[in-house]
Amino acid sequence: MPEGDTVWRQARDLRAVLEGQTLTATDFRVPAYATLNFSGQPVTSVQSRGKHLLMMVGGSANGARAVIHSHLSMEGHWDIYPVAPGGRAGRWRRPAFTARVVLQTELATAVGFSLGTLEVLTPAEAAAAVGHLGPDLLGPDWDAQEALRRLLANPDQAIGLALLDQRNLAGIGNIYRNDLCFLGGVHPAVAVAEVPDLPRMVALAKRLLEANKDRSLRSTTGGPARGDAAAWVYGLAGKPCKRCGSLIRHATLADPANPARAARDIYWCPRCQAPAVSSV
Repeated sequence: MPEGDTVWRQARDLRAVLEGQTLTATDFRVPAYATLNFSGQPVTSVQSRGKHLLMMVGGSANGARAVIHSHLSMEGHWDIYPVAPGGRAGRWRRPAFTARVVLQTELATAVGFSLGTLEVLTPAEAAAAVGHLGPDLLGPDWDAQEALRRLLANPDQAIGLALLDQRNLAGIGNIYRNDLCFLGGVHPAVAVAEVPDLPRMVALAKRLLEANKDRSLRSTTGGPARGDAAAWVYGLAGKPCKRCGSLIRHATLADPANPARAARDIYWCPRCQAPAVSSV
């Protein structure tokens, strides 16, 4: 499941093969951009911003002619295929019909598959598209105090919702929010104001993403990044808690402020995590 560390890693890998290179071919496979052609244009910058990925094309890094903005959502992924001698790229590892954009240089071909968002924006539009985001846990703008201020601005919101709200701090997805609530000893439905040590939870979020940003398989426990050992509670409903042995529980948590948004899965230990007054 793509979270902030996944997008950071995708940006790092794309930067290595695209940044500073001239595009030799582009293929946008969405109707709105089907006629765009950036061949001959340089890629001046590749950046991650929370769960968003921004590629600056043309001009200079501070004066890009266009910005390719993508969001992985639930299933998106960027694949990189080195160009072999003779100019041929490797065989794609994913179905061609799921490709949304193809960017080619003399070094490699980058293909965005199943992207939840793909749009080409002006620099001003791109800034607006990510301008609502809170401090990026893996970005140069990370500011723990600002993240705390934003979280506490809505003290009655459930901590499980507040952590997922990218306007508070950018980069946390459902895996991290569930395991952070476990590490913080609170049920996801507990109000922000009732979290015993909110600064510690924010610091743990930073530590977890930093620890995983260079790993191809995520682990929030510090143990092996495979199977049940990789998480504290996420995805482990009905299995024993690693700390106390109680069976992990599962439910969904809806956002009353956004009734149209689907409720997300939550997991918790009934003994290790203090419940909310009206817990799920």
